[in-house]
Amino acid sequence: MSGQHVQDQETPWFADTAVQPLLTRFHVDFKPGSSLPGWPGLVLATLVALAGSLVADVLLVALGTKVFPSTNGYAHFHVQSYAKLTVIGVIIACAAWPMVTRISSRPRWLFFRMAILVTIVLLLPDLWILMRGAPARAVLVLVAMHLAIAVVTYNALVRLAPAGRSVTPATG
Repeated sequence: MSGQHVQDQETPWFADTAVQPLLTRFHVDFKPGSSLPGWPGLVLATLVALAGSLVADVLLVALGTKVFPSTNGYAHFHVQSYAKLTVIGVIIACAAWPMVTRISSRPRWLFFRMAILVTIVLLLPDLWILMRGAPARAVLVLVAMHLAIAVVTYNALVRLAPAGRSVTPATG
């Protein structure tokens, strides 16, 4: 092998790239903990996240229209409008959690930051419709719905389908 660099199997493909410092900072090290979330836990967490998020949506819309009567009948407050988006978002998050547990030795730490980032990104359409003339009070309820979905989904996943920590041998 004249002049070719051969990586050993322990060295990740990105070890010699400019991306390495960023991946290291976010604990993307492809060293999962000793136990990954099991399927039964993932299924339960997904069902709890879906049900909890949809219930939170319904309650927030009810509360929002009670506190802000002018928002009653707002198009985005119809169940068929928000339910499908909620289900899609929760399913994506639930699919992401086991992937994160496989690429990080600190999956909960990474997933928490990813949840914050994704939630911020998902608030951009709310900002867009606000700038396009949507009632501010209605948008406030939509923001609360996004935040509730994030909290419910994150907690369902990390508590009901936890990833184990790396096991280090006891010394002494």
